[in-house]
Amino acid sequence: MKKVLIIISAAVWMFSCGKKDPNSPGVEFMPDMYRSPSLDYYGEHEIDGERYFNAKLPVKGTVARGVYAYPYPDTPEGYELAGQFLKNPLPAEMREQWEKEGEVLYGKFCIHCHGPTGAGDGKVAAKLPGPPPAYNGPLKNLPEGKIFHSITYGKNSMGPHGSLLTADERWKLVYYVQKLQGPKETAAPADSTKKTSK
Repeated sequence: MKKVLIIISAAVWMFSCGKKDPNSPGVEFMPDMYRSPSLDYYGEHEIDGERYFNAKLPVKGTVARGVYAYPYPDTPEGYELAGQFLKNPLPAEMREQWEKEGEVLYGKFCIHCHGPTGAGDGKVAAKLPGPPPAYNGPLKNLPEGKIFHSITYGKNSMGPHGSLLTADERWKLVYYVQKLQGPKETAAPADSTKKTSK
């Protein structure tokens, strides 16, 4: 019996000392815990000698569920068209709820630059080339379509958020930004007391 134990221990010793990988534990009791069989995001794998990327583009012509086609391009003309024609599809009767949800999203995505009141005094704003304009200042009369377009594609120092937020989330943010804007300024009516000369 002693000879069998000596042979087994010698075999284990020989196999454990001949490691090629210094990080390898030698004999693996559960290899899937040491070397994961799952594929890593954005990695590569090999099948029958061919290398494949794990990240794939969607099939051409398909649209993901919940994603809507956005008709306005990322151009100055598209920005102006969005301001003229793009309207918030979320029902205004539930505006209070949308504003609350938009406030949560604002706290996650916007407050760092735009500040808690939208005055452009966020913690990151000081490091930008210029602070973002205040919502209740230069951006007070910015229409909802332009706000949505800016969130989608980005504007000036602000990067695009179209890939980070769904269309509905962006519209909820629009409701909250409009709350920060306050009431819109109306153009002063023409003075009707002036007499016209004939």
